[in-house]
Amino acid sequence: KSWWAIQPVTDPEIPSHGENWGRNEIDRFVARKLDQAKLSPAPAAEPRELVRRVYFDLHGLPPTPKQVETFLTAHQKNSDEAYEKLIEELLASPRYGERWATHWLDVARYADSDGYRADDFRPGAHLYRDYVIKSLNTDKPYDQFVREQIAGDEIDPNSTENKIAVGFLRMGPWEQTGMSVAAVTRQFFLDDVTDSVGQVFLGHALQCARCHDHK
Repeated sequence: KSWWAIQPVTDPEIPSHGENWGRNEIDRFVARKLDQAKLSPAPAAEPRELVRRVYFDLHGLPPTPKQVETFLTAHQKNSDEAYEKLIEELLASPRYGERWATHWLDVARYADSDGYRADDFRPGAHLYRDYVIKSLNTDKPYDQFVREQIAGDEIDPNSTENKIAVGFLRMGPWEQTGMSVAAVTRQFFLDDVTDSVGQVFLGHALQCARCHDHK
């Protein structure tokens, strides 16, 4: 049998652990691991701690004193409703995409310059940065996000956004000096593109492809 037909995919059985503190099914799985490790869960965060954690996680910045007081007042009336409203507000803010885009931009090796010694400025690099932020803030499907960055210009040559998306392939370091052979510099760049695509989307380095064509 084919490897994917050996075992059908089924939903896991929800553990019975954490009944005294778990608030959802995910907590039950966490509780099971804690029980197996003979560990106790951390106490629930106080409202003032909670609002700061949420702001730092989703926006990367602390809340203002007014925002804290607004949450605390709402939390006293209905804690669950206040928390859900806070999450929805922070996710709807442009700050959310700006915060979480930094994680993807690190993976993509985003930079406003070419690196190395010359480190020439890239005047259009910020367009790719803004594309990533916009994709997060508009909840773009991940599969579309991936396709656009690898082959957006091939998928729709008339789409300006897709042309910006493939800026992912241009984020690597680049240096062409008076002593460099242009063909060699170009090959270094293409090798870097191949390897970065492999590491980011496949979780596997492809630097060996520079010299080998076997699997």
